Amino acid sequence: MTRRSADGGIDGRGVLRLNGLISFTVMFQSKRYSDAVSAPTVRDFRGAFMGRADKGLIITTGRFTRDARLEATRDGATPIDLIDGELLLDKLKELSLGIETRMVEEVIVDTAWFGKV
Repeated sequence: MTRRSADGGIDGRGVLRLNGLISFTVMFQSKRYSDAVSAPTVRDFRGAFMGRADKGLIITTGRFTRDARLEATRDGATPIDLIDGELLLDKLKELSLGIETRMVEEVIVDTAWFGKV
């Protein structure tokens, strides 16, 4: 994790190791948004980590615009993986990280049926 100020658009960095054979330097940015992350945000983030990482990751509590998704996978540019709020919640649920799942049964009374009794 990097400090909030003067992070150059980088919120964290790490190394992703695959099967102990290959590794990638990854930098990430997190966005606490209720709305959408746009293409300029993706472009700016790529510029912040170019030459310093093999891959980028943007995580948001919101969603990504269509143009942001296109920018993240643009030909010839370093790829950026995108995790939106829905996928983030799915992963937190899957890993049991800060999420508690409760099954709720909804009971609806058929008043018309009872009126005939």
